[in-house]
Amino acid sequence: MTAGNGTPDLRERPEQRRILSVLVLSQVLSGAGLAAGITVGALLAEEMLGSTGLAGVPSALFTAGSALGAFGIGRLCRRWGRRPGLALGYAAGALGSLGVVAAAAVDSAPLLFLGLLVYGAGTSTNLMARYAGADLASPARRGRAVSTVLFATTLGAVAGPNLVTLTGKLAHSWGIPRLAGPFLLAVAAFGAAAVVLAALLRPDPLRLAEALARTEALARTESPGGTDARTVGAPRRPLDRTQRRAVAGGTTVMVLTQLVMIAVMTMTPVHMQAHGHGTQAAGLVIALHVGAMFLPSPLTGLLVDRIGPRWVAGAAGPVLLASGGLAAVAPPTSVPALATALVLLGLGWNFGLVSGTAMVTGTLPPDRRAAAQGLVDVGIAIAGATGGMSSGLVVAVSGFPVLALAGGVLALAVVPVVVWSARRPPRTDSAAPASPRTETEHA
Repeated sequence: MTAGNGTPDLRERPEQRRILSVLVLSQVLSGAGLAAGITVGALLAEEMLGSTGLAGVPSALFTAGSALGAFGIGRLCRRWGRRPGLALGYAAGALGSLGVVAAAAVDSAPLLFLGLLVYGAGTSTNLMARYAGADLASPARRGRAVSTVLFATTLGAVAGPNLVTLTGKLAHSWGIPRLAGPFLLAVAAFGAAAVVLAALLRPDPLRLAEALARTEALARTESPGGTDARTVGAPRRPLDRTQRRAVAGGTTVMVLTQLVMIAVMTMTPVHMQAHGHGTQAAGLVIALHVGAMFLPSPLTGLLVDRIGPRWVAGAAGPVLLASGGLAAVAPPTSVPALATALVLLGLGWNFGLVSGTAMVTGTLPPDRRAAAQGLVDVGIAIAGATGGMSSGLVVAVSGFPVLALAGGVLALAVVPVVVWSARRPPRTDSAAPASPRTETEHA
């Protein structure tokens, strides 16, 4: 089946529907594992290390692990496909979660750090799965394909923080510190997601997308006036300046929103506990925040497809500024005010991630996507590690309101970035003529 412009129409492919169904199931499972680190990671480190200034270390470690995981998973996907890459990533997340539980049981800080580093691979896999949802999506539905995968994370990610008390009781009954309980859930959640992907993600979406692109290229060479057949299989053409700007702009939007989100989110439970709130209240606020990270995804994806990813990316900055401003002035005893600020924080991050992913994926050809997307997510993870590590120090020196407001102001930088990425560089006489068919048309 082809669209009116001769481009294959992948919207109705049964493979795409099956792939999205499998990804949805794995994301529901893995979402519960994702919630462990952001809900109690900082509290567990504060309890084991006895220092608020070091409470941001867990976030920094598992986001650093996420960077390593994103690089490795991207390479695995490029070489072997999405299925083995994503399944191995979730298996690593399960192993790391088990290491955190063991570290809490024996009160070992080095083992805790190592476990959190490996746990980060699971969190990076959870985000990288969104690319698998977009591999076979047509340009007109790419935003919705990405958002479907992200939305599926909502159930597990929202349920996880609300199970802090229950999993804490289970851990305590086994002689393990209560704060390690959510990581017990992460072991099961990431492990189940790995099994689902390894068994059911067939056909491999990236491999199929590459095969379809090759078939379309070959068909063009055989048509009257088509490309010379000798060019099929030739070295890949470098991206032009417009394409490079789109990739750089989308990446920068995701990096900035990740840095701000991780920094503020990491220290919110610590800030609440310092003002008399219990872990249940902190868990509720984080659950609402995580819900806002993923629940609006269908609407965000629709907006990306209808009005364009750059408009949605530009909106992320003002939303995050509103979040930071509210968090800075909110009374620390007011759970509703803090929850509202964290909901806006999640919404701004969602705008940035969905739109940035669409900008990057829509520019890259299938045979370049996995490795490039892995590098993009390395940058995202490094930004998260930077935000997590610096957040504790900023709060220790200047307080939570300063951290929140500074993050909001920094997020406004996405607006000029989006404007820059949308500008088309001037043509020069020596510039190579643009291809009559862009990658967006046949991705």
